[in-house]
Amino acid sequence: MDSAWLMDFVELAKSGNFSRAAEIRNVTQPAFSRRIKMLEDWAGATLVDRGSHPVELTDAGRQFLDLAVEILERLNKARQLAQEAEQSSKATLRFATTQVLSLSFFPKWLRTIASKFKIDGVHLISGGLEPCEYDMLQGKAQFLLCHHYDGMAFRLPPDEFTWISILPDRLMPVVAADADRKPLYHLDEGNAEALPLLAYEKQTGLGRIFGTVFDMEQLKPKLVPVATSHLALLLGLALEGRGIAWVPASVVRAELARRSLVEAGGPQWSIPMEIRLFRPRERLSPASETFWSYVTPIEPDENWP
Repeated sequence: MDSAWLMDFVELAKSGNFSRAAEIRNVTQPAFSRRIKMLEDWAGATLVDRGSHPVELTDAGRQFLDLAVEILERLNKARQLAQEAEQSSKATLRFATTQVLSLSFFPKWLRTIASKFKIDGVHLISGGLEPCEYDMLQGKAQFLLCHHYDGMAFRLPPDEFTWISILPDRLMPVVAADADRKPLYHLDEGNAEALPLLAYEKQTGLGRIFGTVFDMEQLKPKLVPVATSHLALLLGLALEGRGIAWVPASVVRAELARRSLVEAGGPQWSIPMEIRLFRPRERLSPASETFWSYVTPIEPDENWP
């Protein structure tokens, strides 16, 4: 059954005339008459009394009319809701963000851009770098915000994705301070043969960056992993004095100022990296393209370490 047949039938009931109804429906009268007959065949009942002038509905037709009107109203409502959902989806910005940036950086950064133009909606996927990469590859996210280091393993092909550098950062070794506010462990102490390491999983973003720069087998002093987890737990363990953790400088700014954490080595132990925003090279929705046009690098200062 074609919904056009229902619209034909409702129009015929209004006009009471096949010729006039066919004209309004923009079809020839023979075609219009055939569609009314096909509707009656589908319904299994005669809906129109063709012997009356003007045309009248049969008892079955009058009962069918109320339901036909209701069905058409529901179809129109369903189409309207689908179109609204489509427009809402196109206007919503979809981000994939690593966990550390979703808490420490993303909210403030997004507010600075939202102050320049109206953002209708945001959908944020937060997790490890690997699932964020897959969300981008599968089109579930339009943008990926993450830490990046040139040379690290990365799954977004450069011929399909482009990026902008948002803010420089560094992965730095930190450790709890002793009573004299000196590092509990220090990477530059010549007499240390082995030091406890609070390590990332190798396939996490920060774990990939660390593994790209440092060869654990060749490091002196030797670093012995005592825990392997995500940043939040490693940071907590570092504050308890359990070992040395490499963390983004942007995350531990307050702890360094209070000296609840201190650097565990000289500048040669820090890894320069940056926060990048990735997107597909293909054209995105108008809202996404407008957002991208407002994304610019941030100059580090007291507000953006």
